[in-house]
Amino acid sequence: MEANRIAYGKALAELGKVNDKIVVLDADLGKATNTIKFKDVAPDRYLDCGIAEQNMIGIAAGLATTGKIAFASTFAVFASLRALEQVRNSICYPNLNVKVVATHAGIETGGDGASHQAIEDIATMRCLPNMKVLVPSDHISTNKLVKVLSEEYGPMYMRVGRDANEALYAADEQFFIGGSKELVSGDYATVIACGTMVYQAREAASKLAAEGINIRVIDMYSIKPLDEAAIIKAAKETKGIVTIEDHNIIGGLGSAVCEVVSFAAPTKVIRLGVQDKFGRSGSANELFQFYGLTADAIMDAVKTL
Repeated sequence: MEANRIAYGKALAELGKVNDKIVVLDADLGKATNTIKFKDVAPDRYLDCGIAEQNMIGIAAGLATTGKIAFASTFAVFASLRALEQVRNSICYPNLNVKVVATHAGIETGGDGASHQAIEDIATMRCLPNMKVLVPSDHISTNKLVKVLSEEYGPMYMRVGRDANEALYAADEQFFIGGSKELVSGDYATVIACGTMVYQAREAASKLAAEGINIRVIDMYSIKPLDEAAIIKAAKETKGIVTIEDHNIIGGLGSAVCEVVSFAAPTKVIRLGVQDKFGRSGSANELFQFYGLTADAIMDAVKTL
């Protein structure tokens, strides 16, 4: 098991050794975001901007205009809300090559409480023109997608959680922007998940299979652009769709899926996530139970379909 934020730092360090165009910026959270790993291999290309997220984004934008590939990191709540204007006007509007990788996303942040639990970041970032949005589910997909970010031009936002989680993929699995992964095949219903919730979806599939109910599980790691073909196929081949995300049900993965099926393949969609409420303090598992982000909640939703 390994936390996605740890995988992020390791991937940056690997890239730092072979690509001198990469610069990394952090807002005084290098140990928490794990960008400190990059400093170990390329200290002259690592900038700690202090507790000044808006300024960090401005510096990243400036570096991008000189041909650098800028990775800017802080907690998701600060990247998507405090620095939103700078992300919009300094990165997305001029379409600069800045990668905002935000850690400690969702209620998974746990004991830090509502003020630090980003449940709006997917919604805010995916509505920005030119911005691409990625949500890896394990440390392997995180590692691979960090490398994809470094190779493809343009503004990109990737959110990762805080805690260690199970590996879902083999080390040689490949990922690309705009893709998804079908982890479990089935024709009864489809569960589309992202981030930490992909593991819960796979667990639900295993439990439902024991009851003779075979569901399809899709890891929708690319939220924008979205794998619309996979969603339409699921809508046509199964009885309905359940989405689950560690995010407000408004504006995130569930909303994105509904936007697709509403015009291309109408079907029933049940959205699981934070039901338009702020988070609370507690362990990640306690909060997942409290807000219904569990395999059991997925099973109940599937049976409702």
